[in-house]
Amino acid sequence: MIDFLQNKPVKVPMEKGWLGVPYHTISEHYNKLFGEKVYKVPVAVVDDCPNRRGLKGMQTCVFCDVWGSAANAESLSMELRAQIEKYHGIISNKYNAKAFLIYFQAYTNTFTKVSALRNNFDVALSYPWVKGFTVGTRPDCLSKSVLDLWQEYHEKSFVAVELGVQSFYNDQLEFMRRGHTAEDSIAAIHKIASSTTVDLGIHLIFGSPTETDEQIIETAKICNDLPITNVKLHNLHVLKNTPLEEMYHKGEFSPIDKDTYTRRVELFLQHLSPRLALHRLAAYSSRWDELVAPEWTRNKMGIHQHIIDSLRAHGSYQSQNFAALNESDLLLQKRLFEKSQRTDAVRA
Repeated sequence: MIDFLQNKPVKVPMEKGWLGVPYHTISEHYNKLFGEKVYKVPVAVVDDCPNRRGLKGMQTCVFCDVWGSAANAESLSMELRAQIEKYHGIISNKYNAKAFLIYFQAYTNTFTKVSALRNNFDVALSYPWVKGFTVGTRPDCLSKSVLDLWQEYHEKSFVAVELGVQSFYNDQLEFMRRGHTAEDSIAAIHKIASSTTVDLGIHLIFGSPTETDEQIIETAKICNDLPITNVKLHNLHVLKNTPLEEMYHKGEFSPIDKDTYTRRVELFLQHLSPRLALHRLAAYSSRWDELVAPEWTRNKMGIHQHIIDSLRAHGSYQSQNFAALNESDLLLQKRLFEKSQRTDAVRA
């Protein structure tokens, strides 16, 4: 809001809690879409990506292990139906879950034939308790046929896309060996949004060596201006059998410490639009024996609660420092302000 007498911002209290926490959770986002709580069933159907293939001289991302971010390593050797039924059973029994999204998670899911994608999507949607599916992919693997396929399925079910952007700073992307630029990511996001109506989110990684607090704030502002609905945060951590492990042992990389990471997540949330939902606030190594560093990444709920506690201790919440009023908003507020002034004058 603008103080039109002084022409300067006035702090407006925002909603301080979504489902009891100081940020907009992906659970609430899905509740609004489906009218009930939904759970993800992670599956793996591809075992490759452009980087691992070495296309255009690219190298494996420094953080990527042999499982390609698969939640369950054994999934890579299982048929899709077997994966879905196994993990659906586990999640159903644990949480009494009734509604699910199939999450095509590992590697680059659009780095395959469209016919294979169609078959996988059909299998996923063949179960009555499946509400739709989520596809993880990269900014440089988006053919027109893939976009058309997503839209086709989204019109009869629900399709979400999680794009591995990781950073909006090219020096950080180069360090991570991503093989694409920040400009590529932004173009890809707009390409998806202009060609489809899928639910679009991005992944970000905090903790690169050159990262600053100012860049974190700017990253939030960039997100606010993009046609996305959600963000997933990761801290850059070291796993066994990754390029980053070699760099770590050589003293060429030091993982971000817990307090610095917590502060940066807090900064990010404070400047993030309240419309954007968060999947999670930090990465978690599902294979404990493969984690090299930092040790605090081992405790999934520990770091999550640490960030929540820090937000509450500082009175912080998502959108606390968010400001995005367009000219029509300002004009409307000015008229309301002038009307209130006239009303006060009449009462006087």
